[in-house]
Amino acid sequence: MNIYGDRGNVLALARRARAHGFAPEVVEVNPGDPLPGRIDIAIGGGGQDSGQGRVALDLAARAAEIRALADDGTPMLMICGLYQLFGHRFVTYTGEELVGIGVLDVETRGGDERMIGNIVLESEEFGQIIGYENHSGHTRLGPGSRPLGAVVQGAGNNPDDGTEGARTGNVIGSYLHGSLLPKNPAISDFLIGEAARRRYGDFEPRAAIDETTVRARESAKRRPR
Repeated sequence: MNIYGDRGNVLALARRARAHGFAPEVVEVNPGDPLPGRIDIAIGGGGQDSGQGRVALDLAARAAEIRALADDGTPMLMICGLYQLFGHRFVTYTGEELVGIGVLDVETRGGDERMIGNIVLESEEFGQIIGYENHSGHTRLGPGSRPLGAVVQGAGNNPDDGTEGARTGNVIGSYLHGSLLPKNPAISDFLIGEAARRRYGDFEPRAAIDETTVRARESAKRRPR
């Protein structure tokens, strides 16, 4: 799924990997397509509820394969709709239940109000995380996942508990859309670093943070919408 610029995460990650000296190969997987024989990093995006039903069925058919990759430490980033489907279930606002694959210990219910705008988080691992949320899901974490960050500005997983996203092992779920990786190279470096260590045994960072990224982050923090 790809909505609200989620493909930007793929483009940003590939560019960041090249800056670290790698030659990334991007493989697109649509419903019904086989997974590649080797996966270093997996990225998924968001979509409308109507498209999530089809994706949920496809995920269910390959749930064991995806869970095995996650258990083995494959770094993954799942945004919005796929964040919800990587949990146990998503109940839409109309009451339809979409069964997830349980990689993340979360459950989501659709709400009647959208949470939209630039969002700022604080994370012990990644520092200040800046992105853009646009969703109506109310996601609650169980004990098997921890939040990606604490909300400083915005809504996050739901309107009241002050958390955003979820982490289980090397799998990250978040409502922050296509601006997440372009504005947060620390998360890109985490995904790339974990992938490199799994394949080569170590990771030596080479890429710097450019001034454009710094300015984009500061601009987003000043503009709530």
